Amino acid sequence: MKTKLLSISIFLFSFQYNFAAPPRNPQKIFQQLCSGCHGQTIEAFVDRNWLHGKTKPEIIKSITVGYPDASMPAWKEALTAAEIKNMATYIEKSIKNVDSYSFSKPKSNGFFESGTQKFKIDTIATDMNIPWGLTQLPTGDIIVTSKNGKLHRIDANKQKFEIKNVPAVVDKGQAGLLDVEIHPNYAENGWIYLTYTKQNPAVENETTTALIRAQIDHDALVNIQELFLAKPYVKSSHHNGSRIVFDGKDHVFFSVGERGKHFEYAQKTDNDLGKVHRLYDDGRIPEDNPKVNEAHPSIWSWGHRNPQGLYYDASNDKIFEHEHGPRGGDELNLLKPGANYGWPAISYGINYDGKPITGLTQQEGMEQPQHYYIPSIAPSGLAKVTSDKSPGWKGSLLIGSLRFNYLERVEIKKDGTYLSHKELMNIGRMRAVKMGFDGYLYLGLENPGMVVRVMPVSAL
Repeated sequence: MKTKLLSISIFLFSFQYNFAAPPRNPQKIFQQLCSGCHGQTIEAFVDRNWLHGKTKPEIIKSITVGYPDASMPAWKEALTAAEIKNMATYIEKSIKNVDSYSFSKPKSNGFFESGTQKFKIDTIATDMNIPWGLTQLPTGDIIVTSKNGKLHRIDANKQKFEIKNVPAVVDKGQAGLLDVEIHPNYAENGWIYLTYTKQNPAVENETTTALIRAQIDHDALVNIQELFLAKPYVKSSHHNGSRIVFDGKDHVFFSVGERGKHFEYAQKTDNDLGKVHRLYDDGRIPEDNPKVNEAHPSIWSWGHRNPQGLYYDASNDKIFEHEHGPRGGDELNLLKPGANYGWPAISYGINYDGKPITGLTQQEGMEQPQHYYIPSIAPSGLAKVTSDKSPGWKGSLLIGSLRFNYLERVEIKKDGTYLSHKELMNIGRMRAVKMGFDGYLYLGLENPGMVVRVMPVSAL
């Protein structure tokens, strides 16, 4: 009997060994596991700086062991050796076949038809690094930040002028020169606000997110004032946030990410990371801040992951915020003072390696998103259409999708539900989304770096 059982065991082992499931398709693996960070198409992935090499052995090593400090997970437990090898071959062949990212241009006649709207895409600036944030001056000029630390002004003739005297910016990974916004009374006081990644002068490779304000004189920043420095400095180039908005009451709001690998900071109030902050426009702490921690009295809300969208809706005195989830679970939130938005204790997403971060999507004392995305769209930039120039879109929120290269339009229904629409398909990776004073939508697009104006032509 024992001999018979042993024979059966050997047979079953042999069957399992000889008839193991074949390796999964590398393209499907890329879509499922890699596209959230590296882009939906392999063409977008190829056009990168290869910090750890792009030979097949180097790619195999990167996939196998990962680089945790750069938020690249190790896949050796989730993928077989054969699947990792096939993935490396797939990427290696793509490198040889694709010279650079292929930007999907509008139709040859210069028009885009999207839903009930027809648009002309007007390019106002090219040859930029990564246009991360933008705003429009009362004069009509556009101010644009580039991730590499450059700040530009684009005039009505589409001429581009560099604004000098920008503070030293750390440009690494997701770090760099981030958002830009002008004071609501800019015409009177000339204040411009910037967020950027700043180096710790005392410790190498430690950085944080800083907020400054300055004025512009002859295309140079003058009277620079540092209003806020997020604490602590950390050794990470990921999840800096960061967006800036004003509420029309002399308050400035700005977001700071939890810095990637430092999940725990978001759920603690003894630090400034994974938070939205609120200051007076000169950097003072408002007396009516929620003060969830007296040592960090600028905190307005917490439990955020990587907030890259803020919008103040003057029509109802509310602030919308959105943030990147991990693999799934991007969130659109309405901010409440002192509220906890849950990351990483609750989430609708999972980790990049397919493992759960938490088994919870709800918990007492933590806010639920107004809307969330599975799969992730990788949201960046947030605006609301208030102009009559886009009647079909008026009242909608607009969010750029870095992952899928389209504009996410969120229609808020009368019953309070949110309805998603995909607009301007394949226009490019949208980092900045902003409505100008002129009533037109402005977009900052990556790969290639450019700024475009979306001009409604007519309703279809």
